Amino acid sequence: MKRKSKHSIPTKYTLLILTIFCVIVMFVSFTLNLSGGPLNAAAGYIFVPMQNGINQVGTWIVNQADELASLRNVMQENKELQAEVDKLTQDLNTIKLEQYELNNLRELMELDQKYPSYEKVAARVIGSDGGNWFNTFLIDKGENDGIEKDMNVIAGSGLVGIVIDTGPNYAKVRSIIDDASNVSGMALSTADRCIVNGNLASMNENQVIQFTDLKCDDNDVKTGEQLVTSHISDKYLEGILIGYVSAIKRDSNNLTYSGTVTPAVDFQHLQEVLVVLDKKQSGNPRGNK
Repeated sequence: MKRKSKHSIPTKYTLLILTIFCVIVMFVSFTLNLSGGPLNAAAGYIFVPMQNGINQVGTWIVNQADELASLRNVMQENKELQAEVDKLTQDLNTIKLEQYELNNLRELMELDQKYPSYEKVAARVIGSDGGNWFNTFLIDKGENDGIEKDMNVIAGSGLVGIVIDTGPNYAKVRSIIDDASNVSGMALSTADRCIVNGNLASMNENQVIQFTDLKCDDNDVKTGEQLVTSHISDKYLEGILIGYVSAIKRDSNNLTYSGTVTPAVDFQHLQEVLVVLDKKQSGNPRGNK
């Protein structure tokens, strides 16, 4: 094993001695204004590289500080821009929602004008029984607003369904697409009658419901024909648009026709409806009993 020298000088003291020596040399050089000579040459070899290194380190530190400051500025600007984008996105969504509600209200107004002889009250859909379609749903108006069972409900371009239950501040509606629904209808151009049946399976498949027992002459009723509520219906007011014939075929008995109907109402996005306060049984406008 190699032994340590008894007279070895610790590294920190060696460094301290060299530092003091350099300071003394610099002091003597500047005090005596020595130019040239061994001292000046030694100083050049020792201090110039040291100064260059210090300058490079200083320059690197300054550059890093500038880049860090620039990065902070960019991050702050990005944060401000993101906040502005979020606000603009929120404003745009609000405008879209307001536009959608405005379109719905415009449709209800046009529908109200389409059936001016009926008294109506507007209501908002507040719940449904689930699924893809509003086949049964709740509205935010009820007995306190004059709504009763068997009152007709309309929206969009035509018939939605009928009130089947009421509470003080709500009512439940069964729409014409529900499996339990059937409506006495007729072809608008010929007055030939039929039965329109709800069918959720066909709604899921092709967005249509069914009609049966249509008695008409050959080719009198074609695809695109409007079906409206019949005058012989015991619950539905006459002449409310149900939908449009999308397919028709002669039945095996050669006496009647059946087919499918595309509803006039969008039963996937119902939000507001009109409840007709006139009931078929009364035969008179509400308030003129």
